[in-house]
Amino acid sequence: MPDDDRTDAPINVEQLCELLSRALTARAQLFEPKHETALRLFNGFSEGCLTLVIDLYARTLVLHDYAEGEDAGESHAIALTVQTYLRAQLPWVQAVLLKRHRSPHLAERQGVLLFGERVDRHIREHGVRYALELQLHGEASFYLDTRNLRAWALRTLTDKTVLNTFAYTGSLGVAAVAGGARRVVHLDHNKSYLNVAKASYSLNGFPIEKANFQGEDFWTQGNLLKRAEARFDCALLDPPFFSTTSGGTVDLVNHSERVINKVRPLINDGGYLVAINNALFVSGAAYLQMLELLCADGYLSIEEFIPVPLDCTGYPLTVVSTPPVDPAPFNHPTKIVVLRVRRK
Repeated sequence: MPDDDRTDAPINVEQLCELLSRALTARAQLFEPKHETALRLFNGFSEGCLTLVIDLYARTLVLHDYAEGEDAGESHAIALTVQTYLRAQLPWVQAVLLKRHRSPHLAERQGVLLFGERVDRHIREHGVRYALELQLHGEASFYLDTRNLRAWALRTLTDKTVLNTFAYTGSLGVAAVAGGARRVVHLDHNKSYLNVAKASYSLNGFPIEKANFQGEDFWTQGNLLKRAEARFDCALLDPPFFSTTSGGTVDLVNHSERVINKVRPLINDGGYLVAINNALFVSGAAYLQMLELLCADGYLSIEEFIPVPLDCTGYPLTVVSTPPVDPAPFNHPTKIVVLRVRRK
């Protein structure tokens, strides 16, 4: 690769605009349906600028600035120039939101408008509408890297019962409902996130039943569901790489098997357990080895891997750096596996 493309070398605005031009060209076919789609326009971690990721939500650009310390001021100036460049390339953009993830100020982490009067409030993917709260917190309320998993839920979970754990804003469960799931229970400790899931239900005309939106701790509610002998045809497991509550600790670096074992008793014979590990420093080989150990007793089996979309990973002609550890046999540090469950 050219020396001036390396992510560990200083980058100027002219070089960055060239990288952005390549990224836009690679993603040209993804802009339809125009003004409703959601995609990653630029993954700086793999495409040439470690401190910058750019997402598009309908007509809103979201610039994720990860610079800190002495680099923060220069990075902010670059972000201002980048948004001018992108608005010229995408003249239909109506808002640009900058999220400074390392800022000590909450408002800057949630996002500050650089352009426009308001951000978009929904997008459409695979024909399904999803509500957005782009300034709800540091993230953007909708994970782009699980797009293919939502497509899987749409085509696979018809007439199934689904437990959507660590539901966040519920997009995986919304896809399941859109695909004809009989019942979906969303579980997340943050009720503000579940309110976004309810807004997605309203956008699609789905009925909202209070019992299906459970603002509770994963560990505590898991115990209650087990004692109640609750069973589901599918459990969706997309936890943060680390969190701790009075009920227990999620640690996807050292003990990702714990969350899998927690939901396994809640799944019907022949059902699905979808496990996601997004820990950057857990290699694909290490994660697969852990899963194979769990499958050794014959009560779990690996059904398939779900790849992360190319706009999130970067394309062969745009990638200039690799993750710190090898995600293979997965194509991204977000490692998605569909497991089948057999009960005794």
